[in-house]
Amino acid sequence: MSRRKDLLLTFVPLAAMLTGLPPLGVWLAGKPMAPYFAFPPQTRFQPQAPFSWTAFCLYAALIVLVILTLGLRAVQSYRRTPAGVGPRIRPLPSWGWAAAAAIALAWVLAWTRLAWFSAFQPHTFTPLWLAYIVMVNALCCRRTGRSLLTQRPYFFFSLFPASALFWWFFEYLNRFVQNWYYTGASFGPWEYFWYATLPFATVLPAVLSTQELIRSFAWFQRAFGRMRPIGAAGCRPALPLVLLAFSAAGLAAIGVWPSYLYSLVWVAPLLIWVALRSLRRASHPLQHLAGTDWTRPASAMLAALICGFFWEMWNIFSLARWGYSIPFVHRFELFAMPLLGYAGYLPFGLECAAVRDVLEDLLPSDRPRSEKG
Repeated sequence: MSRRKDLLLTFVPLAAMLTGLPPLGVWLAGKPMAPYFAFPPQTRFQPQAPFSWTAFCLYAALIVLVILTLGLRAVQSYRRTPAGVGPRIRPLPSWGWAAAAAIALAWVLAWTRLAWFSAFQPHTFTPLWLAYIVMVNALCCRRTGRSLLTQRPYFFFSLFPASALFWWFFEYLNRFVQNWYYTGASFGPWEYFWYATLPFATVLPAVLSTQELIRSFAWFQRAFGRMRPIGAAGCRPALPLVLLAFSAAGLAAIGVWPSYLYSLVWVAPLLIWVALRSLRRASHPLQHLAGTDWTRPASAMLAALICGFFWEMWNIFSLARWGYSIPFVHRFELFAMPLLGYAGYLPFGLECAAVRDVLEDLLPSDRPRSEKG
């Protein structure tokens, strides 16, 4: 009970800050509130800043620094890991082959416009990603003999409702920065809510199942299992308060200066969670950076980036799809996403890991004995 109370005392302030601070900033700036609360959301009424080479280069330099630091280490580990090192590979389960066939079928249906399928054409995202999730779990079973789906079904299925709530928070924050918008289909309020909630529910199962698969590779464990600790990650007493104040101010300001602060949509929720958990001396995704084993945060970031690639790829020719309008850096698209926009998946992966930690605390009986403690 104390563990659940501790999580509640973290989640309630986080939810209050995420939902309350952006409209507070809009109100303080004297902007009309009504457009931000339209439902279905209207996210194209605010002009975005034009492309800027200065901003593009600054963002690119920071992103390249992070990618090179982690990516080169992973590549070197992969090259140095002898062939055959790792778990014994098993045959792919029959349900994995069924999932592969379902992916192929759903992909074809998503990208074609068959007359007999027209009523279902706007809803291809969910079956495509359900098949992906099953396929990744089958690959985990092939490599390790276990997966979230087969070994932790209670935890696995709890990810779906948690994922829907999780992504609705990001949809809410996007109202204030308007970086993505949906096209190709039109629904009323209730239709939109249910038809959106179903695909939103697949986000966490996809990312966290992919994370399990990544962690099964020996080269990845070797690359990030022995890292140099970052001292600041140990959270000196004042640091959580600084993070909390910075993130709160940033959230309040995103509705006022969305073109300058839009990246806080992805960073601020993570920093608030870390700050609140640190103040309570509880676990959080960045605590691993204070130690030598970075496999959990690194695998979470890579998993989100991999899923991001497939999200963007399968989105591009679907009927109901999304587009982007990213201030200052909207150029060099890979599918619909500007190239630098993929960096947002890195902190997003850590936020997925934070939700995983919450559910693992709430559902301790569902964890294998080898993973407890």
